[in-house]
Amino acid sequence: MSAQTHYLAVFTSDKTGPKWRAWRAMSEAEQAETARLGVAAVAEWEEAHRDSIVFQGGPLGPTKRIDDDGAVTNVVNLLTVFMVVRADSHEAAARLFENHPHMNPFPCDGVEVMPVLG
Repeated sequence: MSAQTHYLAVFTSDKTGPKWRAWRAMSEAEQAETARLGVAAVAEWEEAHRDSIVFQGGPLGPTKRIDDDGAVTNVVNLLTVFMVVRADSHEAAARLFENHPHMNPFPCDGVEVMPVLG
């Protein structure tokens, strides 16, 4: 077994940004066809990178935040999808997501990649 490190990858998407505006401008039929093509492309990406995927993860839903005073509020953030991968370096982990289908055809705009410590 190599000394590869695990990395958390979190896809980001600004729901007020241009990619989402373009998505919302599509008809339902266009969205459905784009989603169909996107799901197939994601499956293809996952198959090509299966040896690097530690945990498949999945989409993230609405967010609640609790502060140090115990107040719970609804918040909007950029976090959209997550997964855990293994790679030889932080750079290599980030590069796994170059041209990922969540950014085209889907409207994510980036992937934040960080080592899982411990």
